[in-house]
Amino acid sequence: MNEQVVMMLLEGIRDTLYMTIGSVLIGYAVGLPFGIGLYVTGKTGLHPQPLFYRAGDFICNIIRSIPFLILLILLIPLTRLIVGKSYGSTATIVPLVICAAPYIARVVEAALQEVDTGVIEAARAMGASTVQIIFKVLLVEARTSLITGFTITTGILLGYSAMSGTVGGGGLGDIAVRYGYYRWQSDIMIITVILLIVIFQIIQMVGMRIATGLDHRKRGGD
Repeated sequence: MNEQVVMMLLEGIRDTLYMTIGSVLIGYAVGLPFGIGLYVTGKTGLHPQPLFYRAGDFICNIIRSIPFLILLILLIPLTRLIVGKSYGSTATIVPLVICAAPYIARVVEAALQEVDTGVIEAARAMGASTVQIIFKVLLVEARTSLITGFTITTGILLGYSAMSGTVGGGGLGDIAVRYGYYRWQSDIMIITVILLIVIFQIIQMVGMRIATGLDHRKRGGD
């Protein structure tokens, strides 16, 4: 393996991490409040609002039902409008965020629904406002599930970022397609797959260790 190939792979790792981390952070900036809104307005939420919940539920279901590659192509005009081009690592972040936000919202909603209702009622009895319950009770109690969801989401977006290589998305996926598929250089294909597996395993390991460390139920049982 020559120096040029090594540099190309290092750039591929950089672009893959850029797309994955960038999309998951922006996705959570959108999906976290969206998920909180779904929980609050849900049937068993703090302030049930069936109309708002159904609208949010519909949006989540529609976007999540579209395969990522098709969504990537459908969003080319929007991506070009926002970024100025429809290819490359920065452009790929746009469809990744739009794909991730509804999934994140569902993860957040499910995590908040796991919080013991007795804790919520106790906070209400002490006069806590809705905002205080959300930030000081729900998000704190659900932190382990939220971190686990964050880890899983990051892994999924890593896979999607690689998938975007089929349409010039950049990163390791693009290298695998250009060299491993079109040029039949199986050695480069194998290396990119190994690198993606290693990155995925590191993300999972770090995320799960953080989630375990924050799990007060396990610490309490030790």
